Amino acid sequence: MKPIEYYEQYGYVVLRSFLDDQEVSLINRHVDRIYQMWHSINETCIFENKLVNMHSLTSPEYFQDDPAQRVEFFKAIASNKLTKALDDLFGSGVYFHNTQLFFNPSNPERLPYWHRDMQYSPTNDAVQCDEQANMVSLHVRIPLVKEQGLEVVTGTHIRWDTERERNVRFEAEGYKNSDPLPDSKLIDLVPGDVLIFNAQMIHRGNYQLNAVRKAFDLCVGKYHPLVSAFADPGVLPTEQEMQFMENNVWYKLAREYVEKSTT
Repeated sequence: MKPIEYYEQYGYVVLRSFLDDQEVSLINRHVDRIYQMWHSINETCIFENKLVNMHSLTSPEYFQDDPAQRVEFFKAIASNKLTKALDDLFGSGVYFHNTQLFFNPSNPERLPYWHRDMQYSPTNDAVQCDEQANMVSLHVRIPLVKEQGLEVVTGTHIRWDTERERNVRFEAEGYKNSDPLPDSKLIDLVPGDVLIFNAQMIHRGNYQLNAVRKAFDLCVGKYHPLVSAFADPGVLPTEQEMQFMENNVWYKLAREYVEKSTT
C-alpha cells in the first residue's frame, strides 16, 4: 500500500528510517537546549498544571544568545527531504504552523486523554464536524527517543464520533477521557522514523510504556480559516532570516496566511 493510501484509510502513516542519525542529532541538540531552558523556568507550573507538552520551540526567546541558531533550527525542521515528502503526500500548499514537544508528565495524576486537537478551541464541535473533510491539519512527529507514545483511533479522520467516543472525549455520561476506546492503535517509533497523523483524528499520548518520552512534532497543514486564525507570527522566521534559507516555502506560505488572517 502506498503511503498516501495508508494515510487515507487509517489517518496516519509512518515513514520508517526516514531521517539519518546526523539529521536526528541536529534536531535533538536544538530541542534539548530549548526544553531545558523552558523546563528550568516552568518546573512548578508543569507539575501543577499536569503538562505533557510545550509549544513554540522556534520562538526568538530561546535564541537570544545566538540568533544564528534559530536559522539553523528552521532549516533542520524543514529540510528539502521532509517538505518534498509532504508535497508528495498532500500536494503543494502545505505550510508551517508551530512546533510542540511531548514528554511524560511529572504529575502522576495526569492520565492519557482522548481528544481531537481543535476541541480546545472556541470553534463549536458541530462546525468542526462539518469542516473535517475540508481540513488538512497534520502533526509530523519526529521521535527523539524510542517510544510507544501515541495511540490513535483509526479512521476518525474521515468520520465523526460514535456515541461512546463523544462521551469519552467530553467526559459525559460518567465516562472519563482516559477510558479505553475500540479500534485504537498504539504506534511504535524509533529515532529516524517520521510519523504523520491527522490532528483532528481521535488520539492520545501514552505515558506508562515509556520511561522517557521526547517526541518533537511539527504542526503543518493547508490553509483553512479555522486553523489559520490561531497562527502565531512570533514562531515564524523573519524576512531577513528567510534569506538564509534555500528551502523556505513552508515559512513563506505561513507568513502570507498570517497576513491574510489579520487583514
